[in-house]
Amino acid sequence: MKQSISDTYSSFFAPFIKESYLADEAIFRTRFQRSWFVIMILLLLFVPPFLGEYHIFFLTLVFIAIIGCHGLNILLGYTGQISLGHAAFLGVGGYTYSYLAMVLGWPFWLAIPASGLTAAGIGLIIGIPSLRIKGIYLGIATIAFQFIADYTYFHWESFSGGPQGRVVEAPSLLGISLTSRLSFYYICLILLFVLLWGAKNLMRSKYGRCLMAVRDNDISAEAIGVPVFNYKLLAFLVSSFYAGIAGSLFVIHMRNVFPDFFHFMVSIEYLAMVIVGGMGSVIGSIFGAIFIVLVPEILQNIVRFIASLFNNPELTVLMAPMRLVAHGCLIVLFILIEPAGLAGIWRKISSYWKIWPLPYI
Repeated sequence: MKQSISDTYSSFFAPFIKESYLADEAIFRTRFQRSWFVIMILLLLFVPPFLGEYHIFFLTLVFIAIIGCHGLNILLGYTGQISLGHAAFLGVGGYTYSYLAMVLGWPFWLAIPASGLTAAGIGLIIGIPSLRIKGIYLGIATIAFQFIADYTYFHWESFSGGPQGRVVEAPSLLGISLTSRLSFYYICLILLFVLLWGAKNLMRSKYGRCLMAVRDNDISAEAIGVPVFNYKLLAFLVSSFYAGIAGSLFVIHMRNVFPDFFHFMVSIEYLAMVIVGGMGSVIGSIFGAIFIVLVPEILQNIVRFIASLFNNPELTVLMAPMRLVAHGCLIVLFILIEPAGLAGIWRKISSYWKIWPLPYI
């Protein structure tokens, strides 16, 4: 029997209708999402061997930024707690890895999780007194920890290496040194997948629901029996753990560690990632990290192209401030156009195509 256009349309969009809570809470709610996820994984696995060192370097940098950004997103986007010292926790992870791997000789597969746990422990210590306050006062408290961390990185030379930092050698696995950028790319890809998958499942659980209840209204959450202080500590703990992992991966990627890697402006960059990408969203962390890491490099390449076009290398120096201005204007533009960030724009586009060509049903 021949199907009508209406029947064909309904059968195609039937998967969007969920008849149970578990189906509605599934990570991939449609065949379309599952298909694109598989395509993306295949691209990330098989395309990089055909890319150059330059592109692999920046892809790895984006992966590390996504991990660190989502750590801050758990604290700020999902729980509503402001942190302006995220770079300090990145530094704890980076310096802990350099000490464990380079001084004590730990293998990287033990030093990386140990760095994350150390950052989580520091986050717990800082969070106990800090989370009795909220709003801008909590932000100021985290800035204070940032200053303490900066001082420690400079002056605790036996641990951090002091102002001159410390060289971080490439990790080795089964006696094989992973010196190529491609091998470390796959390590970061695996960790990114595991950590994002874990964060997504955390937010689908009752713990994630409680975190979002604290974000929306902590007084109402406490009135219905949610231990607000405990869940704020949980958010600080998980956020610091993700930051510690990202910091350890970053120093391995850069092959050294310096105090300048984790100064206050890095905290501002991660805050911009969360706001531009979209708070309280995994896809927002991905979009925000891509924007903040890659857009400055794209603008720099544009400046270089213009300088080569006019055969005037001095234009690169003269236009450098304009590149920073353009980057800042893009961030402000996204915030003005879509306060929900790039994730909000993505949701609007995807929602439109779900019901096209019947936009009013």
